[in-house]
Amino acid sequence: MVIKKQGYKYILYSKDKKKKLGTFRSKKAALKRERQIQFFKHKK
Repeated sequence: MVIKKQGYKYILYSKDKKKKLGTFRSKKAALKRERQIQFFKHKK
């Protein structure tokens, strides 16, 4: 996943940058959400 800064907000994109997975005020919040997505993606 890719985190990009756009102005004053951070945007979380999928690996191929086709899907926007969320917009966050801080990089810390974006990283937290990325970890949550990874957890549920790999949960069996």
